[in-house]
Amino acid sequence: MTNQTILVVGATGKTGSRVATKLEQKGFDIRRGSRGSDVPFDWETPATWAPALSGVVKAYVTYFPDLAFPGAVEKLEAFTKVAAASGLRHIVLLSGRGEHHARLGEDVVRNCGVPFTIVRAAWFAQNFSEGYLRDPILEGVLPMPGGDIAEPIIDIDDIADVVVAALTEEGHQDELYEVTGPRLMTFAEMADVLTKATGRPIQHIPITFEDFHANVAASGDDFVADVFTAIARETLDGRNAHTADGVKRALGREPRDFTAFATIAASLGGWNTAA
Repeated sequence: MTNQTILVVGATGKTGSRVATKLEQKGFDIRRGSRGSDVPFDWETPATWAPALSGVVKAYVTYFPDLAFPGAVEKLEAFTKVAAASGLRHIVLLSGRGEHHARLGEDVVRNCGVPFTIVRAAWFAQNFSEGYLRDPILEGVLPMPGGDIAEPIIDIDDIADVVVAALTEEGHQDELYEVTGPRLMTFAEMADVLTKATGRPIQHIPITFEDFHANVAASGDDFVADVFTAIARETLDGRNAHTADGVKRALGREPRDFTAFATIAASLGGWNTAA
């Protein structure tokens, strides 16, 4: 369709893999940016940035594992300078809703001199089927802090659709799309939906942030657990307990409901023990 190459930074991640696939299905020429790519990209190796950007006109940028990690905003700022010097014409940034460091990253992109789109996302539904909460779900529990705080959880496929639209259609430059699901849900309500979708009882277990830290550390390491727990403390305080219209503004349709996500994920084997 086009010889204008699009760089997808984080092409092996939850959103990046979907964005890359959707762009390819539409016929766009993409460069998958990851440490194992033919043209590698590594946030910890700045020497990889310019080669990854060479010949690229647009880029989707995610910072793994999160913009809250120490040094992430500074690396993003350094990257945008390389991107601007390379002639990049449009950068689409994935940001986190209600996160202080994510807002700092947004400011970097706004002021980098490259036309931008910011996609500020709510909590991912796929954390249940592809992330660190999948194993607890298989065990019949949903252990989360935050009590009865409600979250407008979003299907990552909606995020990917918004990103693809921003990269391939007119009218999305210099826009901020705050993307959420269509309704607020407590984690107990999410557990009920997952119970119906999986056909197995799943119970929400309210836990402390200290227990949350221990759970994340058990599946990763203490450093990751420190950052993710800080994000949970910051965002699970009610500040995100409202929906936003980013999906509707970007795509002209309503976001997918969590029930639809759970039903589809179950049908695709998201909670098969052999997965």
